[in-house]
Amino acid sequence: MGKTVIMDHPLIQHKIGIIRNVKTGSREFREIVSEIAMLEAYEATRDLKLQEIEIQTPIKTTTVRQLAGKKLAIVPILRAGLGMVSGMQALIPAAKVGHIGLYRDPETLDPVEYYCKLPHDITERDVFVVDPMLATGGSACDAITQLKSHGCRHIRFLCIIAAPEGLERLQKEHPDIDIIVGALDDHLNDHGYIVPGLGDAGDRIFGTK
Repeated sequence: MGKTVIMDHPLIQHKIGIIRNVKTGSREFREIVSEIAMLEAYEATRDLKLQEIEIQTPIKTTTVRQLAGKKLAIVPILRAGLGMVSGMQALIPAAKVGHIGLYRDPETLDPVEYYCKLPHDITERDVFVVDPMLATGGSACDAITQLKSHGCRHIRFLCIIAAPEGLERLQKEHPDIDIIVGALDDHLNDHGYIVPGLGDAGDRIFGTK
């Protein structure tokens, strides 16, 4: 059974407050989204396994603990998920990156796939699926279903802001995955936007309307 963590770290809450602000421009928005992703990755990698190795310090030989060679992959949901990749790579630079392209049909709000490119050894890796917003949950559920169809069994989902509706759907459809959320908001409006949210994350990251 997967676990859900709603982050309560003061730095994350402070940074989310900045990106919610309509006055925050694209450059600052991108930078802070990356910083939040790095902080969430710290939590998401908490249970990675370690192994002991012997090294030589400038003083003496000693035993240290290092990651036990676990293979990792970051899979952003395009396009907004791209904004979280660099922050995560800063912590886990050896992770490979795949991409899943989905957009939300404006009428049905259902996800439509247009691209999927994954590392050839994706089944051997722990996968971090990233998307700044978990609104209806459709895109996240569809992306994780795709990954499972490719043979992935160790999946975590990271988002910055979630709506209760999307979080509940993701927990119901994929109860085996861990979910890391920066902030849990109030509800979805009639257009499928998170309230109070921060608007369209993709538009704000890339400066498009």
